[in-house]
Amino acid sequence: MAGRGFGKTRTGAEWVRQEVKTSKLVNLIGATVDDARDIMIEGESGILAICPKDERPTYISHKRRLEWPNGARSLIFTADEPERLRGKQHMKLWCDEVGAWRYQEAWDQAMFGLRLGKHPQAVITTTPRPIKTLKDLLTDPMTAITYGTTYENQDNLAPTFLHKIISKYEGTRLGRQELLAEMLSDTPGALWKRSRIDELRVKDMPKLRRIVVAIDPAVSTKEGSDETGIVVAGIGFDEHVYILADVSGNYTPDEWATEAVRQFDKWKADRIIAEVNNGGDLVEANVRTKRKSISYKAVHASRGKVTRAEPAAALYEQGKVHHVGSHAILEDQMCVFTSDFDRTKEGYSPDRLDALVWAITELALLGLPGAGLLEYIEEQNRRRRP
Repeated sequence: MAGRGFGKTRTGAEWVRQEVKTSKLVNLIGATVDDARDIMIEGESGILAICPKDERPTYISHKRRLEWPNGARSLIFTADEPERLRGKQHMKLWCDEVGAWRYQEAWDQAMFGLRLGKHPQAVITTTPRPIKTLKDLLTDPMTAITYGTTYENQDNLAPTFLHKIISKYEGTRLGRQELLAEMLSDTPGALWKRSRIDELRVKDMPKLRRIVVAIDPAVSTKEGSDETGIVVAGIGFDEHVYILADVSGNYTPDEWATEAVRQFDKWKADRIIAEVNNGGDLVEANVRTKRKSISYKAVHASRGKVTRAEPAAALYEQGKVHHVGSHAILEDQMCVFTSDFDRTKEGYSPDRLDALVWAITELALLGLPGAGLLEYIEEQNRRRRP
């Protein structure tokens, strides 16, 4: 359990390299398909990179497995497909970033299958997050724990990485998690509590009557700039909101527009919602370069982040918003966001949270019968301004 850049991936990859010498089935579980491929297998510290030529396995991507020169195999699984783990057996397991797994059921299924050989064993490489699975593991006497910080490996890290990560998180509460690998509890005064999000979390969504893709575009794409928030949410016939996906990240304008339209198609969404405070008409133009006829709505933040977020947070308190699976980084932002949030102190802008709030506002605060009161109030306020 260590901070970013400590060497968690290298540790896991080297462990697998050693274990396949005596175990014929050493399997891998990544948070997503992309993570398993791009980090655990093909990454700079992944298995293919760290193995000497005579030990390097053959990666058969379409079969999702590695075949080692000595006859051992590594099957590749992901935590966003827990059903694929059902019935599978393992001698050893490398589980990467368990704290960011969307479905914690994946861990349960993995443990049911860890039953082959004389000493079945798993290694977990993760940044800490206060999820139940990790909390239970940390108190289990059968768990051996190793801690590490980003600073311990700084001599081997690129200066640009150190500048980007440390300048972003150092001295902040999230920095204690991302750099120092501390397991954080709830932030006093935060608008959201992890325990409440967990209580309302569901594995599957019901039939939804409306789905939106909400975007909070970043102002720039320079090194260390804010992320573009992209969150997908829907509202059911039960009038509850379901958070379906968080695909936020550091994108160029072309990349975030492409990703937003891809999510629009994937979820068969009804509309794209985008904040235009910084981009104005260029935001819509950017989206329409990807799909000219797409349903689009621009929203303008005339109130502060806290004022916009409080009604959305209230819906969680009322039990009317559910996360489908886990959205780890989004939930981190939610659970440190307080009524006196100051981005200059925290070192980042909660762009994922902003996108979440726009989605919930569109679906549940403006979209229900009688909820047009908020729009009316906003319009009256605009008219009063000189």
